[in-house]
Amino acid sequence: MYCRDMAAAVSTPPGSLEALADPVRWQLLGELGRSDRRVGELVRLVERPQNLVSYHLRALRDAGLVTARRSAFDGRDTYYRAHLDRCADLLCAAGSSLHPGVRLVAAPPSLTAAGPPPRVLFLCTGNSARSQMAEALLVHTTGGAIEARSAGSHPKALHSNAVRVMADRGIDLSANRTKAIDEVAGEHFDAVITLCDKVREVCPELPGAPPASHWSMADPAAEADSEAATLPAFERTAVELEDRLPALIASLSSPPIHRPGKRNARA
Repeated sequence: MYCRDMAAAVSTPPGSLEALADPVRWQLLGELGRSDRRVGELVRLVERPQNLVSYHLRALRDAGLVTARRSAFDGRDTYYRAHLDRCADLLCAAGSSLHPGVRLVAAPPSLTAAGPPPRVLFLCTGNSARSQMAEALLVHTTGGAIEARSAGSHPKALHSNAVRVMADRGIDLSANRTKAIDEVAGEHFDAVITLCDKVREVCPELPGAPPASHWSMADPAAEADSEAATLPAFERTAVELEDRLPALIASLSSPPIHRPGKRNARA
């Protein structure tokens, strides 16, 4: 009986693996792992019809591997995001279900000391919350092994709740000032991350054309009428940034993946 049970266990793959088994879904997850995307962009990148892309996106959403957020720039558009941590959990569980000897464990990213540290630019509209928090969290998380800067298309005063939620994490933003994109446009960066759907549309070309990615994140200051009422939204923003940063750190500590035959899409 034990042998028959074991045979049945290893001959039936986990049902959740079906979400990753299709080549189009695998492509979609790969593209969404690099940047949040709209359907039209994904259609161009994977070179498949829109109805097929939408079908597979729905399957990935049902599996909890992809989520969607309405664009703050154009409410008719939707940005899709891959949850790479959930993909990692699924793949690790699949290895263990096949055999204990193929249990998979994600290796923590490590940055070598050779050469100058990678530099990342975070952009949003006001540089008052999201981009400031992302900059601080990245430097704090990596102990300064990655340099980060932030700026905004229309800078405004640093939001007190951004200061508050970072202080809860042992990070002091109180002396920070907000900056315009023009102040950093002449600097070299290894990656550019836009955090606001509006600023994505006006992101300038930067020296060396660094890879650009988009994280479609809601403006926490716009989620309530009073400053005090927005505090939970700022906490959610901090948590989302903490969820997203490990993949960015891993990408900066790994050699770039060559993808032949792919047409560029704006990030």
